[in-house]
Amino acid sequence: MGKPPTGATSGTGKGLPFLVHVVRGRWFSLFASLLVMTGAGANYLFGIYSKDIKSSLAYDQTTLNLLGFFKDLGANVGVPSGLVAELTPTWFVLLLGSALNFGGYLMIWLAVTDKIPKPKVWQMCLYICIGANSQNFSNTGALMTSVSNFPESRGVVLGLLKGFVGLSGAIMTQIYLAVYGTDSKSLILLIAWLPAAISVVFVYTIRTMSLVRQPNELRVFYHFLYVSIFLALFIMGMTIAQNLVTFSRTAYTGSAAVVIFLLFVPLFIAVRQELNIWEQNNQQSLIIPEEGRTRTITRTDTNNSFHSSTNPSRIAETTESQNSKSKSRTKTSCFANVFLNKPERGEDYSILQALLSTDMMILCLATFCGLGSSLTAVDNLGQIGESLGYPTKTIETFVSLLSIWNFFGRIFAGSVSEILLAKYKFPRPLMLSLVLFLSCIGLLMIAFPISGSVYVSSIIIGFSFGAQMPLIFAIISEIFGLKHYSMLFNWGLLASPLGSYVLNVRVTGPLYDREALKELVKKGLTREAVGELVCMGSHCYRMSFVILACVSCFGGLAALVLVIRTREFYNGDIYKKFREGDQIHHGNLEIYLSGDSNRRSRHRKSTGDARVSQNVIRLTNLTFLADTDLLRGESSTEKISYVGSGAN
Repeated sequence: MGKPPTGATSGTGKGLPFLVHVVRGRWFSLFASLLVMTGAGANYLFGIYSKDIKSSLAYDQTTLNLLGFFKDLGANVGVPSGLVAELTPTWFVLLLGSALNFGGYLMIWLAVTDKIPKPKVWQMCLYICIGANSQNFSNTGALMTSVSNFPESRGVVLGLLKGFVGLSGAIMTQIYLAVYGTDSKSLILLIAWLPAAISVVFVYTIRTMSLVRQPNELRVFYHFLYVSIFLALFIMGMTIAQNLVTFSRTAYTGSAAVVIFLLFVPLFIAVRQELNIWEQNNQQSLIIPEEGRTRTITRTDTNNSFHSSTNPSRIAETTESQNSKSKSRTKTSCFANVFLNKPERGEDYSILQALLSTDMMILCLATFCGLGSSLTAVDNLGQIGESLGYPTKTIETFVSLLSIWNFFGRIFAGSVSEILLAKYKFPRPLMLSLVLFLSCIGLLMIAFPISGSVYVSSIIIGFSFGAQMPLIFAIISEIFGLKHYSMLFNWGLLASPLGSYVLNVRVTGPLYDREALKELVKKGLTREAVGELVCMGSHCYRMSFVILACVSCFGGLAALVLVIRTREFYNGDIYKKFREGDQIHHGNLEIYLSGDSNRRSRHRKSTGDARVSQNVIRLTNLTFLADTDLLRGESSTEKISYVGSGAN
């Protein structure tokens, strides 16, 4: 039996090396991504501070909805962030996003508080578009990286991360009430500095790492999920209590402190997982019995990357062979590659192949209808409450409920769709269709309001709006592959601001202003006689929300077409290629063989066999690739050196 190396580090999980291991680990990267995404949903707070913009700058509803459109445009046009991610590392993407967020929202705050001269409308549109566009850099940097690090659990990852985006509106509301009280103008300032600060703090911990999957991976994600659900329930309870009881500043501070504590509970889960990996990586030795001989696996703890001492020439031969096969393929025209020779669903599409495919066009149509109508409802929620006579405090409750159930929708769509897909082959496009049909109910409840219906409609619209995002992201990654995912999911969302422009700026805003002008005529007033154009009554949004409900229903029908087209694909094993290409380790270990290269060389010369044959050896839940030429060595004891798994 081989002796353990004298310089081995004990698996106590203490000290600076362990701290570095945690910070460079996949699970800590996921925790950092959760916090970054917590600040990436400030766009959903527009319903709270939009009235301050409207009153301080004397806008009508059409102009305010134009600002809302540019907010949605910035939030959903992620092509710039995708291009930046293709050319630069993740840390640069996050830093650039934090700069855009701070600059855009700071200028809006300066304008609303009269600290600068009143900007022109196009300038305000530019400011809010820049600030909202920063969300895409957070999505691209944190979300895309996490999906790449956990590809087989992408549904849960997408639901969890996008869930925190949906919950961020309610979280930031609690923080702003504790820090600034009920001054909604200061909420804009909080939106400017808080998300930017989070991205700067965790900028170097979020990055793509080696593809290694743990057997208990899904269970760990459920632990994250349970914490996030408890956080959402606590915030919902506080939101209801704050609407029923008058809170003091101390009470708001206590509520915000509990929220912040719950946000950091996932850190303990991440540290626990990294501790398990650390202890398993620091095992002193493992014994491999093979035909009566003992082979000792010893650990070389030099850094966080794997090294192989096998003959480099053999690796080069294999690489050159694969390259020659790739080059020997028959060359075809660009037109044929894009339109005729498309890969199978689930394989890696090129950007043009994906964008010009029928599946992407159908998905974009469903996105136009579904997200376009939902965004319109979200942007007008503050004015809806005002037109129905609700006070500001109740309107904040509507926005918080929408944010909280936005979170539940994202979690549901991510985790439940993953379970239904794995167990029952339930296709995600079908769930997307059902979610869009559900959205119709919430929209109709605003069109024909009754007592308390806005509370229920806020929940339904928030849930359905939240569920659409992870479903669309997951469908794109499953059908078109992960190679160009950072570009494709941003392109796929371009239909969202287009839908917002048509439905919000061209439909909802003018219809609202038309009803408001009718009220002015009845009062014998003109538009010039009033500053802020306000409509009061249930008729203000009736026609526009009936149209929104019809559009959302049409989007659900479009999603059903995609269900029919992809039924065979979802009936198969869509994650098969990841299981074939991945090595599953207990403790994230990869084993590389080393030995006497001269002896192996002599063995090849004597046998005349230079081929590389590989066997899979399983030992105490470890899976690694072994060179059978090495295993046929003449020595009775042979050491196999390895380096513990890291975050590279």
